[in-house]
Formats: sequence, C-alpha cells, structure tokens
Amino acid sequence: MSRLRSLLLAAALAPGLALASAEREWRFRVLLDGSDVGSHTFRVTENGGERRVESDARFTVKFFFIDAYTYVHRARERWQGDCLAELDARTDDNGKLVAVRGASNGVAFEVSVPRDARLPGCVMTFAYWNPAMLEQPRLLNVQTGELTAVRIEALGEEIVRVRGVATSARRYALHAPKFRIDLWYAGDASWVQLESRTEGGRVLRYEIL
Repeated sequence: MSRLRSLLLAAALAPGLALASAEREWRFRVLLDGSDVGSHTFRVTENGGERRVESDARFTVKFFFIDAYTYVHRARERWQGDCLAELDARTDDNGKLVAVRGASNGVAFEVSVPRDARLPGCVMTFAYWNPAMLEQPRLLNVQTGELTAVRIEALGEEIVRVRGVATSARRYALHAPKFRIDLWYAGDASWVQLESRTEGGRVLRYEIL
C-alpha cells in the first residue's frame, strides 16, 4: 500500500495541460487495474504571462467493499511564465494531514512544510501541462515541499484511445527515485494519459474524460 500511495501522490501533483484559451478544464478518471478509484480535475486560467492552476483529486481504494485507503489533494498555484510564483497545497493522505505553502521573493522560492526551506528562484512542479517540464532535472513535490530528482525518457509515438478514439500520441517516461510515471501527449502537446505500476504490479491509470 505504501508503494501505491507514492504513485497516487505523484499522479496528483500534476497541475494541468497545455493552454490554448484563457480558461480550460480537464477531468480525469483514475483507474487501478481497470477499476474506478476516483477522479482528478484541473482548471487552468491564463492572463498574459500569469497562470493560475486549481488541482483537485480524490482517490478511494476499497478492499472487500471497505475503504482501505483514501487520498484527497487540493492545490492552488500561481505561475509567472515557466516559474512557480505561489503555492498553497493541502493533502489528506489516509488521515495524515499535510499543508504546504510557498512563494517566490524574486530571488528564491521559499517553502514551509513545516520547516522553512529556500529553493532556486525558478522552480517547476510536476507540471505536465508545460513542455518545459520535460527538460527539468528536478521538480517540486507540492505535498512534501521537496525538490525531486527526475529523468525524462522519450519513448516515441504510440496509438492510444482518447475519449474512445484511436489517437497518435508521444510517450515519455518520468523516472524518479521511488517511482516511474509514463505520460502521453497528443496533438498540440496536450497531456491525455498517465500510467504507472505499483510495487505489486498493479496498474494505475489516468484517462481523460
């Protein structure tokens, strides 16, 4: 279950998709071995060079009809260009409550969770909506407030089903110390699918609605 928790957390950190209008919304179905365990909704508003992101996720894993694990995550982010400017994230990880706040002071990004830390002035979260994320060596974990080392691997073109339609998409693998997440981007670099595996081999998947 701890491995599953790590994968669910990493998936929940993603705050949006490629922007083509002032305000857009994406709703994802979250599946575990093909069974519906929850949802994740992203709302992204862009005004000039500023983006505001709302990320809301809720997962419930049942065992013999009993809620064995629940995860509720809410994050609000403000971006200036490709740099995170402000963060307010709250997570209920199966009863463990964590709040992370951070803001840029123009020189560094200061985050508290619960102790203060000073990060580089321009940091990115697991911002799958932004192609610049694919070039980053480290990403901010908005639940822990820590920078996570990552490596992005391009895996080429594949055909995936997007809203029931066979669609050509580019696949990437995001490698981190404790997990791997595969991501698919279609058309104008819009994120359309996510998949990872638990330690026991179970498949966690995001499917766009």
